[in-house]
Amino acid sequence: QVQLVESGGGLVQAGGSLRLTCAASAGTFSNYPMGWFRQAPGKEREFVAGINWSGGRTYYADSVKGRFTIAREYAKNTAYLQMNSLKPEDTAVYYCAARRRGGSEDTLRVGAGYDYWGQGTQVTVSS
Repeated sequence: QVQLVESGGGLVQAGGSLRLTCAASAGTFSNYPMGWFRQAPGKEREFVAGINWSGGRTYYADSVKGRFTIAREYAKNTAYLQMNSLKPEDTAVYYCAARRRGGSEDTLRVGAGYDYWGQGTQVTVSS
């Protein structure tokens, strides 16, 4: 069983930056594709960014492309989401997720494609 723990959320002004961290408990973290999702109040969970097991492929929602960067650090069993030029509409609870096996880009863009989830971290962007 893989446990994922997010951290790094908080309150930031529009235009600011935050870096979210997702720490994974399992030693096989290096084999798992990872993703970040978010859910704002009254809205459905949406895909934000994904990265394949090797880190060689990354995927982004159109709404964050050019502003957010997903990365992973194998030695620390950790994934990151660097968020720059934040906007009030980025306000949400952010979740990291891991998938036990490889998958296509279409699979990694969908929450149902993931097997493990963190508890979430709140990001609030003030205008």
